[in-house]
Amino acid sequence: MTNSMNKKVLALVLAASLPMLAAAQAPIVQTVQKDPEGVVSLSSSATVQVPNDWITVQFSTSKEGVDANAVQAALKDALATALAQSRQVAKPDGHVEVQGGGFSLQPRFNNKGVVNGWSGTTSLTVQGRDMGTIAELAGRIQSMTVGNLDYSVSREAREKVEGDVAAQAIARFRAKAADYAKAFGFATFVVREANVGIDNGQPTPRPFRAKIAMAANVGDALPVEAGSGTVTANVNGSVQLK
Repeated sequence: MTNSMNKKVLALVLAASLPMLAAAQAPIVQTVQKDPEGVVSLSSSATVQVPNDWITVQFSTSKEGVDANAVQAALKDALATALAQSRQVAKPDGHVEVQGGGFSLQPRFNNKGVVNGWSGTTSLTVQGRDMGTIAELAGRIQSMTVGNLDYSVSREAREKVEGDVAAQAIARFRAKAADYAKAFGFATFVVREANVGIDNGQPTPRPFRAKIAMAANVGDALPVEAGSGTVTANVNGSVQLK
């Protein structure tokens, strides 16, 4: 290859490399977008009282003995008896629902680590809107005892008030935003974002008080005191003051 051709090739290589070298040496400019001014974050809530119209009663029993098969059979008999009585009063559409619960069987050990017996538990849950029927059933079931009793607001009752309580919370959110706009010297506001959530206020199931159970005679209906629950709407978000 002649010197003239070498010079031409070198010139072409340099011409192609210059833009890349220039780009590598050019300073990198980062643009940071500032948050808009006059943005305020706020929250609001509204709560309504709703009569409890749903009762949940959990029955349970425990058995123990030296023979695992005998303990298991006793648990099955207790559950089958309670199920049979519960199914007689079961009603559709959420009035009286019957649901079998857990079933467990564990060995017992002596201080030497040797199995010396067995113990087990089983449970049954009856729930629904027909509190009178469920209360009477609780008084009749003798193969199991009442372990937990809980009153709550049914899903249908909650859904009826969710729209109203959410509207109240949103109205309070907007009223707060208007007050903040005025306090900061702005004329109005625009909602940038908002999240609406419903808290159904479902209570934690509580143990049934033994003194109430002892006060009732065999066959007497379970004392019922439903009370009321709450449904709460929460609104969180931000507004742009203008």
